[in-house]
Amino acid sequence: MIRAPRGTNDILPPESYRWICLEALLRRLSKVYNFEEIRTPMFEHTELFSRTVGETTDIVQKEMYTFQDKGGRDLTLRPEGTAPVVRAFLERGLDGGALPKKLFYLGPMFRYEKPQAGRYREFMQYGVEILGSPSAYSDVEVIHLGVRIAEELGLLGTTLFINTIGCPVCRKNHREDLIKHLSRRAGELCPDCLARLDKNPLRVLDCKNEPCREVATDAPLMKEYLCSDCEQHWITLQSILESVGLEYTVDPTLVRGLDYYTKTVFELKWPPLGAQDTIIGGGRYDGLIEELGGRPGPGVGFAMGLERLLLASEKGEKPIEPVMFIDCFVVMPESEDQEVSQEIANKGFELLSDFRCSRLSGDFDPLRRSVRAQMKHANRLNAKYVAIIGEEEIKQGLVTIRSMEHGWQKQVSVDRVSDFMKEEVLGGSN
Repeated sequence: MIRAPRGTNDILPPESYRWICLEALLRRLSKVYNFEEIRTPMFEHTELFSRTVGETTDIVQKEMYTFQDKGGRDLTLRPEGTAPVVRAFLERGLDGGALPKKLFYLGPMFRYEKPQAGRYREFMQYGVEILGSPSAYSDVEVIHLGVRIAEELGLLGTTLFINTIGCPVCRKNHREDLIKHLSRRAGELCPDCLARLDKNPLRVLDCKNEPCREVATDAPLMKEYLCSDCEQHWITLQSILESVGLEYTVDPTLVRGLDYYTKTVFELKWPPLGAQDTIIGGGRYDGLIEELGGRPGPGVGFAMGLERLLLASEKGEKPIEPVMFIDCFVVMPESEDQEVSQEIANKGFELLSDFRCSRLSGDFDPLRRSVRAQMKHANRLNAKYVAIIGEEEIKQGLVTIRSMEHGWQKQVSVDRVSDFMKEEVLGGSN
């Protein structure tokens, strides 16, 4: 038997309905905050990620699914969503329109990571981007949206961590002092951090190995090196967060794992998830548009994995438990007379088609089992009503309607049954 590749997951009913509910929530809140949806290809030229995410990041060095197509082009299944969005923003001329542009995406990403709870090699990610706004208010806007999502899922007790990592102007002096500090304790660093030491020492602060984290505890802090512009942005950011009542904790070691970040970085954590407790991560990336060939322009956003969000929701105050049902199940009893039996089936299927065209959800038993078995199947599907059309109903031109919730039963003319059901289920609306 062929099995699914390691690190992938089949999402089956009723679990798929939980996904539908979560995706609907994300789309609804995106609309509330006036973000428009963008859909980018699932694979891009490898250069897009190596140039933007960073050559020294784990994503580029270890996790990307990269291949050559039949034309010899290097392509990569997208490991994250921001770089493709910015690429599309430039290629499709959105940078020439009204700014800022507020976009959201929802789709699969791919990273070769060790599978664990809430983390797969193919995973679904939701993210938002505000392109063209340098304002700290835009930073807080995306943070506020992330917090709202957590609140609506009942994830009480989240903690917002923020930091500033400055810009290329003020990062230069910090980089020099950071390299000096790390070099003095280079023997305590892991091989990955040693490789990053000269190319991108800030990545060392993002390492999860305990010895490296210990070295980072007394490293020079970026906030002591900020230029006037970055310092003012940092002060304004905290002021706005406080004005809207968003509590936060400053984490000077927070840098996020991608090279394109500048100034603000943030994470929203939820402790009940354990070690992998980050549910939302993002920040500002004011140099990314220029890196991809556009005019210098700012951007800010965040991303979240839906698998981890669903895992969190199961432990939260409002677990997603959709009540699945159909409006009507059509029962078609068999008849000893083959012609009559066929007439029942045809009329029942016609009735079912009328229901569906009237926006009523419905189903039937194509195996034509006993009436008892068909009623059991209707119960399994949580049908609100059952429409029975048997030999007697055919003779009299009637349909027997039974309310599965309230227990009443009525006979309705076959010519009126669709209108009757619309009135019952939809209140007569079209």
